[in-house]
Amino acid sequence: QVQLVESGGRLVQAGDSLRLSCAASGLNFNMYAMGWFRQTPGKEREFVAAISRSGANTYANSVKGRFSIARDNAKNTVFLQMNSLKPEDTAIYRCAAAHSWTDNLYYTRGSDYNRWGQGTQVTVSS
Repeated sequence: QVQLVESGGRLVQAGDSLRLSCAASGLNFNMYAMGWFRQTPGKEREFVAAISRSGANTYANSVKGRFSIARDNAKNTVFLQMNSLKPEDTAIYRCAAAHSWTDNLYYTRGSDYNRWGQGTQVTVSS
């Protein structure tokens, strides 16, 4: 059974940092590109960051320069380091996995992913 379990979300103040983790099980992690998305009530799901099997990555403009995505294939885990957090970063953050036959491709559309975690809440107070 495939599982993606996020952790690390909590209440922080503006300017603080957080690191989210997403532990994957039940899949061959090395064969999956990974992504982070976020969602707030009443808004559409928003792409945050993505990383290919080989570590190539891309970010939404809203987080570029503040967030960093990384993966540890030995631990089947993908991370999202979030620095200089802003109140507008408040959301449920979900990780997602997309099987990929190509090691340098990453995906920015939610529809490219077929495995999703339940999410972890990040709240940034002003």
